[in-house]
Amino acid sequence: MPRIVREADVAWTGSLSRGSGVATAGTGAFRLPVDLPARIGDPGDTTSPEELLAAAHATCYATSLAREIARAGGTVERLDVHCRVTMDEVAGEGHRIVASDVAVQARAAGIGADAVEQAARTADEGCSFSALIRASASVSVRAELVS
Repeated sequence: MPRIVREADVAWTGSLSRGSGVATAGTGAFRLPVDLPARIGDPGDTTSPEELLAAAHATCYATSLAREIARAGGTVERLDVHCRVTMDEVAGEGHRIVASDVAVQARAAGIGADAVEQAARTADEGCSFSALIRASASVSVRAELVS
C-alpha cells in the first residue's frame, strides 16, 4: 500500500469558552462546526475532536473488517459499525482518551459466526486507528453476525 497523507484544517475564532470554529477536510468532503460545548456537554449540531476520532476509528475498522471477511471467503452485505470514544480525567495527566469501543453488526454471506469473530479480531489488529488509540488507551471490539 502506498504512503497515505490526508489533511484537514480548523479555523477558530474567540476564546475557548465562547469561541467556535469550523473543521474542513483538505478534499472539501466536509465542513463541520466545532465548539467547546460539543466537547463537554450538549453537542447540539456541532462536532468535537472525540466524535471525529470515533468516526475515523469506525471507518478504519469497517474497511479492515470488510477485507478480513473477504479473506475468510465471505461476502459482506452490510457492516453497521458503532464506535464510542471516551475521554476522562487521568491523574497527573489531565484529560485523555481512555477508550474506544467498537460494536459491529455484520451481514455477510458464506461465513459463519466463528469466522466473523476471528475476522473481527484480525481486523482490529490491522486497523491503524486501533493501533494508534491502543498506544495510550484501551480498544474493545465486539462483532456479531446477523441475518
